Amino acid sequence: MNKSDSELLMINGNAAGIDLGADYHWVSVPEGRDSECVRRFGCFTADLYRMATWLKACGIETVAMEATGVYWIPVFQILETQGFEVKLVNARHVRTVPGRKSDVLDCQWLCQLHSYGLLAGSFRPDDSVCVLRSYIRQRDTLIKSASTHIQRMQKALTQMNVQLHRVISDISGTTGLAIMRAIVAGERDLPKLAALKDVRIHASTEEIVAALTGDYRVERVFVLQQELHLYQVYQQQIAECDVQIEQCLSQFADAVDVTMAPLPPSKRRGKKQPGNAPTFDLRLHLYRISGVDFTQIDGFGGLTVLTLLSELGLDPSRFPSVKHFVSGLGLCPGSRITGGKQKSSKTRQVANRVANALRMAAQTLGRSHSALGAFYRRMQSRMGAPKAITATAHKLARIFYRLWKSGGSFVDPGTDAYEQQYQERTLKNLQKKALALGFDLVAKPTAPECVS
Repeated sequence: MNKSDSELLMINGNAAGIDLGADYHWVSVPEGRDSECVRRFGCFTADLYRMATWLKACGIETVAMEATGVYWIPVFQILETQGFEVKLVNARHVRTVPGRKSDVLDCQWLCQLHSYGLLAGSFRPDDSVCVLRSYIRQRDTLIKSASTHIQRMQKALTQMNVQLHRVISDISGTTGLAIMRAIVAGERDLPKLAALKDVRIHASTEEIVAALTGDYRVERVFVLQQELHLYQVYQQQIAECDVQIEQCLSQFADAVDVTMAPLPPSKRRGKKQPGNAPTFDLRLHLYRISGVDFTQIDGFGGLTVLTLLSELGLDPSRFPSVKHFVSGLGLCPGSRITGGKQKSSKTRQVANRVANALRMAAQTLGRSHSALGAFYRRMQSRMGAPKAITATAHKLARIFYRLWKSGGSFVDPGTDAYEQQYQERTLKNLQKKALALGFDLVAKPTAPECVS
């Protein structure tokens, strides 16, 4: 330890550092706690419990480790259940701390930095929320896998020159699945296949018959059969995952009594649920456990809110302010300043599911008759669609944080109110500029009405 190190204040005296690996983990404790201040442990569960026992014997209270793939998850969970304060550190933050020596092991370096309080732990919600998050992420994985088989089914139909996707909007809908099941079952009577259409299909029977006229080769029908079967398997797995999600949501404590404060009516028009929506009443569960109906925010559906709460949890105190919240999501302008000159204001590239969900919600506001929709269109005309999506996602994040922390409800002022507010703000800025230049801003007199 050199002179500069001795000047640092020791904040975490009982700190340890762990260098994670696929086969074994290196653990470092402060000098004097054991005859060997650095030990190697295996990756088996028994080895992890031996690690926890050794750390307790050394008087360790807090542990820092780098995020490495998924190897940190069992170590984190076991140490946390054993009563340790575990900090999962971003490897990029560790590399940016100066003073690294080549003869110091990674675990010793983590231990030293953590003892001086130079490491900040990554965000991780409560364990009950982590359970819900695992189900949600598995559901997203199943949906993505199912979408692959939809593309393959459409490819098989196209190779047979069956242009079903030209006359119906979704081949995985009620009409598309019914027709493909009949084709796989051996039905080749085109009028009978067209008669399977749903009443909501706008295409006529003649148009569907023309689209179904094709070359039904045996090998292509076989491929369609297998892809259809795999798609149905994934749909069954998604349904089973929904059961687990509903059971998990029912175990959360009530934040509001739905009998005394019932759920507000949905803003969605029509009774049809959006694609991939679960069969149970998702809005009611989310309202019950959070006390806020986030779906009143334009662009937010039940699945979007479920993603946000499963990734963030129900405790907003982990984010001291809304600025910390949007900065952690990478939705605020950057601040690359060198020599007093700002080099770039681009947003940081952050791989975050919450930020992705907010961007997707912002993208749906392009045709919304709301204040947020008007804001998105104004930003799009000024900066283009990509930056408009980021700016609108930033605004959605601020609205979500306010409701998440303080409760209440969201009321949309409407497009007209937003345009009026924007006009007043623009007029106020023009008056300030005119006053600074020594001019007076005078309104144009209205023309008198002609009286016949």
